Amino acid sequence: MSNNLDKAEINYQGKTSQFNIIKSSEGANAIDISGLRDKTGLITYDPGFQCSSAYKSKITHIDGQKGILRYRGIPIEELAEKSSFVETAFLLIYGYLPTNDQLNLFSNRLTEHSILHEDMKNFISYIQQHAHPMPILSTMVSTLSIFYSDVFDLEAREEKISDFDVNIVRLISKIRTIAAFAYKKSCGEPFVYPRHDLSYCANFLNMMFSSPVKPYAIDDEVVKILNAVLILHADHGQNCSTSTVRLVGSSQVNLFSAVCAGICALWGPLHGGANQKVIEMLADITKSGKSIQKIIDEAKDKNQPFRLMGFGHRVYKTYDPRAKMIKKICIDFLNKKSIADPILETALKLEEAALKDDYFIEKRLYPNVDFYSGIVYRALGIPTNMFTVMFAIGRLPGWIAHWKEMNETIPHKIGRPSQIYLGDGLKHFIPMDERKILI
Repeated sequence: MSNNLDKAEINYQGKTSQFNIIKSSEGANAIDISGLRDKTGLITYDPGFQCSSAYKSKITHIDGQKGILRYRGIPIEELAEKSSFVETAFLLIYGYLPTNDQLNLFSNRLTEHSILHEDMKNFISYIQQHAHPMPILSTMVSTLSIFYSDVFDLEAREEKISDFDVNIVRLISKIRTIAAFAYKKSCGEPFVYPRHDLSYCANFLNMMFSSPVKPYAIDDEVVKILNAVLILHADHGQNCSTSTVRLVGSSQVNLFSAVCAGICALWGPLHGGANQKVIEMLADITKSGKSIQKIIDEAKDKNQPFRLMGFGHRVYKTYDPRAKMIKKICIDFLNKKSIADPILETALKLEEAALKDDYFIEKRLYPNVDFYSGIVYRALGIPTNMFTVMFAIGRLPGWIAHWKEMNETIPHKIGRPSQIYLGDGLKHFIPMDERKILI
């Protein structure tokens, strides 16, 4: 490599090729290898994209070595403490904090678009009762593209905003309604319609927990906590689901379909589904009566099938700042409500033991956002099968922001990763009667 800070050199087969250095505002700089194949005949190999960047973005900055996470330059800690989920969504999507008038207008539009088309509600009613809420969510979000065409949109013209902007508020607003309806479907209760007198998070909680025989009492503390937890999940750079939204969206498919793909990617246990796996693991440990040290020893033993979920992160090599905040939120809330949660006690003891263990210290394994988020949701009354749905609601503004940023990038390029072919070389078709059985 060259010592020139603006260029990098690759020497291959006696030929030296130069490549520009792209300087980031914060974090690692990058080598622009877009012309690598033409100049050298080579491509790169990077499993899991650990050292590869396919996008330039102004949305979220992460420093995994220092435990830093910022949305549009603002520390996540400040937003979780001082902002609302709706305000943070505006910030992520449009790139700046809204004025009071802008925020009120955005909030009012979310309220106006919260109700579902009755045919969508009827569609949900035909889904199997015990279906997991995640496939219901992905199916219904995809269905939005049937009911709301972004080609010619009368509603958008009436509101004097773009098709894109009206579809943003539709999606952010309706996803909570779909999520609540999916939950009601799974437990056999009647659907509860959104109310125009409630805020975003309060409306969701009411649709989840209110019933004809027992109205839900809005708790301002619960609403505040839900806002904070959703903010902490709102974006996290090029994670699996966000990259999926970008890749699918790069074909210029509509926003609803791209987000549907993101929801499907999020469902996996190595991504958004991890919070459900963590709470199930903690419940099993609590019931088993095993000592915390035995659990730690099993987690370190490669011959044991047990895996300690909620520890370690591809990005963070120190304490995940989201986990730090969610842990505090959880402890403060349970103490304030005088709730003794044995699963929280198990989690705290596991963390304490792990952070003193040489194995975890050497490998720099710390609790991630999934370790405590399920405990918070559990404390708020959210059932386990809804944990990943909550993640999807929180992550939606980030998906939209990245979809918007990608579509506004010029020149626009469809995602098309290269591959290293390891299969057979040229061979010819063999007639049926000449083929041999391959064992």
